[in-house]
Amino acid sequence: MVSESELIRPARGTRPSNRRQLIIDAAVDLFTQRGYAEVAMSDVAAAVAIGPSALYRHFRGKQDLLAVAIDHELAQFVEVVQACATDPHGDVTTRLATAVLDHRGVGVLWRREARNLRPADAAAFRASARRIAETLSGVIRERRPSLAATQSDLLAWCAMAAANSVSFHNLSLPEPDFTRILAQLISVVIDAEIPAPRDAIEDARDTGRLEIQSRREMILTHAVPLFAAKGFAAVSVDDIGAATGITGSSVYNHFDTKTDILAAAITRGDEWLRIEMHRTFAHTGDPRKGLAELLTGYCTFALDNPRLMQILISETGHLPEPQRHRARSAQYTYITEWVHLLLRIHPTWDATPTRIRVQAALTMINDAAITPHRWHRHSLDAALTGIGAQMLALAEA
Repeated sequence: MVSESELIRPARGTRPSNRRQLIIDAAVDLFTQRGYAEVAMSDVAAAVAIGPSALYRHFRGKQDLLAVAIDHELAQFVEVVQACATDPHGDVTTRLATAVLDHRGVGVLWRREARNLRPADAAAFRASARRIAETLSGVIRERRPSLAATQSDLLAWCAMAAANSVSFHNLSLPEPDFTRILAQLISVVIDAEIPAPRDAIEDARDTGRLEIQSRREMILTHAVPLFAAKGFAAVSVDDIGAATGITGSSVYNHFDTKTDILAAAITRGDEWLRIEMHRTFAHTGDPRKGLAELLTGYCTFALDNPRLMQILISETGHLPEPQRHRARSAQYTYITEWVHLLLRIHPTWDATPTRIRVQAALTMINDAAITPHRWHRHSLDAALTGIGAQMLALAEA
């Protein structure tokens, strides 16, 4: 991902023939780095050395620019998977890895910013994403004709998530090593053995719930899905109060600010994962068994709490310092424990590729948790745990 300081700005007063494309490229970079809510049209204009009024000759507003930016990034993947479909037995994984590394911010735009689109643009985005997944699913079935359509569909989504994991970290390797390790991880997903899903949909998360009586817990319970669906910036305290059945001003009896609600939710997610990790470490001394248990526990947490997972992925940047630093440090050190265990299992591996591998496995689980699937919960849990174990090479040699 290019940093803002590396954006190539044309000289002010010039009018390059590719100005529209320069604007799109700058918008992709800024939306990826800062988040949609933190980017103004004037920021994009400054990045390409034009005045805001000139920017509006090309785009009517920020939502239009976001729609074009996302469509531009997705178009690269439509082209790649269509090329793969014409040659399903070719080097599909390297093509996907190359495309992702050339457009490294696409996963962030896909998972974090698309919810800021207008309804019509959001529908078009979802249709494009489905076309990519369906085309890749067809490629997988060509390579593995014994798979059911539901199996190849899940593997397609998981492969795209593993590929797009590079959007969510700044790790890097010299080429061709980076492309090779990412292609290898995509290949593991595409070739993974997974169980056939049951036909029925069973989701205990949405049935038979008991009601929480604590007002503070009710506020958290209702704020989390709002933040996940709309983004922190688009949700007001009045929205949270209305969802909870109280006035917005009453929310302040339990939280000083809206940010405190977000911080409480993120801290709760981070602490749950740490508690599970400490529990695992306390009763096993075998790194392979311990990492397998961490993987199982992470899958359970992600599938039980998809909206909280969305917040952990996309909303941490809205916390003020030092809360943001603490949250990101907690996530970093949590992943470091996985890397440490994996290096004990595979002592000849290098640290950076190992961390890239762990990031890919966790991103795959995160993405599957927040993507609707027609899979029985138990089958989905088993499939994700199995794919993750293969990505981490947990099987005995």
